[in-house]
Amino acid sequence: MENMSIVSLKQANIFQGNTLVLNNVNLEVEKGEFIYMIGKTGTGKSSLLKTLYGELYLKEGEGNVAGFDLKELSWQKIPLLRRNLGIVFQDFRLLTDRDVYHNLEFVLKATGWKDKNLMKEKIENVLSKVGLKNKGSKMPYEMSGGEQQRVDIARALLNNPKLILADEPTGNLDPDTTDEIMQLLFNICRDYQTAFIMATHDYSIIQKYPARVVRIEHGLVKEISAAGV
Repeated sequence: MENMSIVSLKQANIFQGNTLVLNNVNLEVEKGEFIYMIGKTGTGKSSLLKTLYGELYLKEGEGNVAGFDLKELSWQKIPLLRRNLGIVFQDFRLLTDRDVYHNLEFVLKATGWKDKNLMKEKIENVLSKVGLKNKGSKMPYEMSGGEQQRVDIARALLNNPKLILADEPTGNLDPDTTDEIMQLLFNICRDYQTAFIMATHDYSIIQKYPARVVRIEHGLVKEISAAGV
């Protein structure tokens, strides 16, 4: 039977430089599962996410993400790992000197796409998924925060990722826009069986859109129920 785990960490110690940030992390994330990661600023949420996408090296313990062994992750393999992941940021990180279409095309070219027609088809497809059909010619500054976050999500979907890592994706959005983005993320999770790990400070989101919760505190990752936040 196929292993459905997209993320598997066993007795993993997460370091930032030589500083131990998280101790003895055990975490399994299955295909199509949505997980919230909560914890105060500075507790290690970002360090854990960076380890999962290969920015921080896993020195101790076992780790596997989307079929890649994190202990065996050479710099040549990191782009291959990231092709299986999507990353959504709080501050959008769109290129301000080009329109939405060329923001997305830039990512496709950077991850090895060559065929112009296939790229056009893919870009139209992801824009349609996030409700921005016909917005490809818009510049980022012409868009609302919610629309820019949808572009960021579209960018994360370009390579059909098995896992999306979302770092405070609603942190800069008003409550109504936050609702729209959360509904979109849950729909993607359900419809495409994409696993999500979402770091957030906003406990009201977890109450409204319940899912599995892990809390990071005192250097440990603990499983808690949504009711326990």
